[in-house]
Order: sequence, then structure tokens, then C-alpha cells
Amino acid sequence: MLSRPGPHPVLRGDLGMVGIPGVVFAPEEGLGLPAVAFGHDWLQPATRYADLLRHLASWGIVAAAPSNHRGALPSHAGFAADLRTTVDVCAGVRLGDGRISVDSRQTAIMGHGIGGGAALVAAVGHPRVAAVVTIAPAQTRPSALDAARGITVPTLHIAAGKDMVAPIAGHAEPIAAAAGGPVWLRTLPKASHTAFLEGRHWSDLVLAGSPDAKTRRLTRALVTAFLLNKLCDEDRVEALVDGKVPGTTLEHRG
Repeated sequence: MLSRPGPHPVLRGDLGMVGIPGVVFAPEEGLGLPAVAFGHDWLQPATRYADLLRHLASWGIVAAAPSNHRGALPSHAGFAADLRTTVDVCAGVRLGDGRISVDSRQTAIMGHGIGGGAALVAAVGHPRVAAVVTIAPAQTRPSALDAARGITVPTLHIAAGKDMVAPIAGHAEPIAAAAGGPVWLRTLPKASHTAFLEGRHWSDLVLAGSPDAKTRRLTRALVTAFLLNKLCDEDRVEALVDGKVPGTTLEHRG
């Protein structure tokens, strides 16, 4: 089951070595690997997604998350630019003392909340991005909705049914409907906006909901399956991409 860790030992590094604060998780070794750049939500440190990033790395996917633009009034355009830079760094720099490299044709951008909106903005026109994933996406400026229209690569949107921060009707649904390419919208009816986070943070006092282990476990499986399928042509995980998954509702497919 893809909700469990994969077969690869995982290394953790610091994106600061290339001038962007943040973290990177990677398999212990491997050449020509897929990679994903991850955008955090409003106010959140990238470390609140460490279990997801580590999980992806255990399944052979390099996962890097910049941790800047965390202020009350972040620059969405600047955040998107940093996500694009993170993709380029992953594709252009050997990691793990040269034992880890990324196939530039197998990269993706994903994010949670405003990080999801910034991921859409970042993906438009990027020649390396082959897939996009958002988790409880929120509207941004520049517009995530407008960006979705220009994205032609496969895109997965995971929405939270009890989202009071970025309600589905005003965010995930119109963004999915505007997709310029294949799109999947899968709803977790019992999840809140912050259910995807781990640990505690002072922002929990101002955001509705709370971290939920079951939601994170389900999300890990869905995201891992989608990225393996779309970046690596792994057909053994198609049931988690196109099929019925307990605890979720598939609103749009392909």
C-alpha cells in the first residue's frame, strides 16, 4: 500500500546551499529520478510537510520544499518563482555527493493552500514540469484560476470537504473546471484545510481545523500514486489515480 514508506532509505538536506531556505528529501542514491517542488501553505514552515516529503523520497522521488514567503502578506509571484527555481535546481544539481540525479523530463510542482495556487502559477509554461498536484488549493495573485487554464500537463487537485479556509466551491472546483489539460479532482469529505499538516504551530490558533493522521496517510498514497503514474509511467498504481478509493470522492477524472 502506497500509504506506507517505500523501499528506499531517505536522506535529508538543506536547500540553503543554493540560496533558498528550505528542505530537500531524496532517496539515498539513484540516477535519473523524478522530482517534485512543494509549496507550503500560508504561514506554514516546510517542516510541517516532512512526513509527505520523506514518504515521496522513500518511493524514489526527490522532494524539495522552499520555506520562505511565510509572512502574513507573502508574494505569491515570488513564491511561484522560487518553486520554479527549486525545480531547476533539482534537475541541474547532483545531490548526495553526486550519487543522486534527477531526470529533467520527470519533474512536478505541488503545494498546499496558497502553495497550491503558487504551484499552478509556477507550472505555466515551465518546460520541465510534467505534472501538477494541489492540496486544498487557494486562490492567489497572480490568479491560480487563470494559471490553471494555461496548464496542459496532468493535474491532480485534492480538496477537503470541511475546508473553511479555502472552501471547495470557491477554490478547488473552479480551478479544476478551468484546467487546460487532463485533470483529476478528488475530495476527502471529512478533511479540514489544516488536516494535511503535521505537528503543532502557532498558526493553529488562527486557522480552522487541526492536523489529522488519517488524512495525511490517505494523501500520501494519492499523491505518490499520481506522481509515479504521471512521471514514471507506473501503471500498477492506476487504481489510486482513476479508481474508487475509500474515504474519497472522485469528482473529475482525466
